[in-house]
Amino acid sequence: MKRREFIKSAGLVAGAGTLVGFPYVVTAKNKISIKFDSYISETAGPSGLDEWFLSELEKRSDGVVKVRRYWAASLNKVGEHLSAVRDNTSEMSLISPGYYQADLPVTRGLEWYYKMQHADALQLVCRDVYDQFEPLRDEWEKRHRARVMYWTNWNYAPFITRKPIKSLDDMKGLRIRGYGVATDVIERLGGTAVPMAAPEVYTALERGVLDGVYGFDFITAVAYKLHEIAPHFTDIGDGPHAPSATVINVDVWNSFPPEIKTICNEIVSEIYAGKYTEIMNGLNHKYVTKAQGEGVKFSRLSEDQKKVAQGLIQPAQVQKWQETVAKPAGIDGEKMQSLIDAAIAKHDPSGTLKRPSEIALDA
Repeated sequence: MKRREFIKSAGLVAGAGTLVGFPYVVTAKNKISIKFDSYISETAGPSGLDEWFLSELEKRSDGVVKVRRYWAASLNKVGEHLSAVRDNTSEMSLISPGYYQADLPVTRGLEWYYKMQHADALQLVCRDVYDQFEPLRDEWEKRHRARVMYWTNWNYAPFITRKPIKSLDDMKGLRIRGYGVATDVIERLGGTAVPMAAPEVYTALERGVLDGVYGFDFITAVAYKLHEIAPHFTDIGDGPHAPSATVINVDVWNSFPPEIKTICNEIVSEIYAGKYTEIMNGLNHKYVTKAQGEGVKFSRLSEDQKKVAQGLIQPAQVQKWQETVAKPAGIDGEKMQSLIDAAIAKHDPSGTLKRPSEIALDA
């Protein structure tokens, strides 16, 4: 049976039974319509990967699956997307755990700095730990009814400032907008972390309320034109930024015909096999060229300064999570971190995705 015929017949059966009551609709043409709901814009960092997945799903299903895309919080507000997937308001969404720290205490154990180097390796680390550590899977699939379709992340986050940063001393006392665990990095390096919604950051920089930004990935920072006010992008040696996940409602996933599941799994396998790296590498090079043309000044701390920074952050950051989050929640933090360390040792040496500073300064 040809793929198109299989999908149509499977869709017909699903329309008569298992899909009844779920948010997507099987039409007279046996098509499946789902909503993808993202709090970020189409030009933000992870959106390139999400758009590729959604487009491939539509194409490889021969149009049987149709995805309605809602970018830039046009369907649900920032911070509402996890509950929207859980409650079937949205079938799929990008979830950045930094916005859900109380709801995702286990996942917070994946979010740290100064432990590895490559963003493409971080994606594989998260995948492995999700497969190996049951409490992490249960947090998503049982507590929030959200199956992780694939792990992603926010690439690399330079330290973005109005004035140049040549050493750690230059960071002391600066008012820096932070996100998630990035706020901990700011404080440990001597700055003052300022919580602030992303749309407010440009104006805050312009008015001098902020001296800089940390926790904005490189691509999004350039897309938001933060460099117009803060042109100094410094690599502080912190490693990849902000693990995130693109998720689908568990009941919706379970109701997909087998052929649709197979297609999804094939696409995800390609993401992990190098498509993420390919997409992000292309975007990084594109945005480095754009940034340089618009006045961004790339720099990086010396290796000695990076080592000092690492000593200020780790292992204190991980230990803080173990003591203040994992233990009170009954999470075996030591076991989870041992799995993470093993996955880092396995994947990080093979990572190839360059940081923007490497592209700009080592060309």
